[in-house]
Amino acid sequence: MNGTPTDKTKLLLSSRDGKTVFEPVTAEGAKWTTYRRGTPGKLTFKILNDKKLDFGEGGTVMLYKGNKPLFYGYVFKKSRSKDEIIEVTAYDQLRYLNNKDVYVYENKTASELIAMIADDFGLKTGEIENTDYVIPSRIEDNSTLFDIMENALDITLQNSGEDFVLYDDFGKLTLKSTKNMYVKKDGSYLLLDEASGENLEYSSSIDGGTFNKIKLTYERDKSGKRDIYIAKDEDNINNWGILQYYDTLKEGENGQAKAEALLKLYNAKTRKLRITNAFGDCSVRAGSMVAVRLDLGDMTVNNFMLVEKATHTFKLDEHFMDLNLKGGEFIG
Repeated sequence: MNGTPTDKTKLLLSSRDGKTVFEPVTAEGAKWTTYRRGTPGKLTFKILNDKKLDFGEGGTVMLYKGNKPLFYGYVFKKSRSKDEIIEVTAYDQLRYLNNKDVYVYENKTASELIAMIADDFGLKTGEIENTDYVIPSRIEDNSTLFDIMENALDITLQNSGEDFVLYDDFGKLTLKSTKNMYVKKDGSYLLLDEASGENLEYSSSIDGGTFNKIKLTYERDKSGKRDIYIAKDEDNINNWGILQYYDTLKEGENGQAKAEALLKLYNAKTRKLRITNAFGDCSVRAGSMVAVRLDLGDMTVNNFMLVEKATHTFKLDEHFMDLNLKGGEFIG
């Protein structure tokens, strides 16, 4: 299978002092990987050693395809072999979200929290969409910045049903709703079908992440009296038995609304779909929404799916991508 022809990919490295930019000779191309949650974007590549090259850890790396900027990050690891090949691993700005700290906050939206943390740690921000839902209060102790932000986005999803994607857009921390992440190509939605990829892997299960009964409780006072909120699907209880999700509520949360939202999220089989060696499209990254039309045997997929992980491989004039997807009933 041949990859799609690409515009020229260009890799740039900054010198140690940041005053000089190099365009090194690459060996074996480059691999760019993005993740939906909790992991920074990563670029790995090999370059030919050149005595004029003067770069080190902390130096900037930029990757372009034609005029399209793809990756802006920082060198975190380099190694050299006897054959004069230097192997480099770079991460985007999200790598700094692995730092740990303590945050105590009240009456903030997830977007306000993310903007505040970015400012505290000197991170550059781009478009931060308003997440609307106000989190009454939360204590995060000795947690990574990733966990603090993702916990806030989880709470938003559980209470509002709206999913948001946190990612680095060429050096700028960005937050968008998945409803604004649909990928279009030549004026129409990008479609993945049987002809798009070399192989696919598919599985379905109710063994983890599937719940057909939601039970939430709120302790009103020290007497132990509790308010109980339940949402359930009797048909799926008959099919699978009771798979119960239990949690407690914090003051200010709407118990029944949250129970219904959680049931909508979790009352389905967990299905995993992975497409490998698909024709590459640089507009697709983790968090993107792509149209999929595939016959998977026990069901036919004909809907939009969320990209959980995307790996783009650039080699000479070829460009492939491997995608982990979820959507509709699919949960990656």
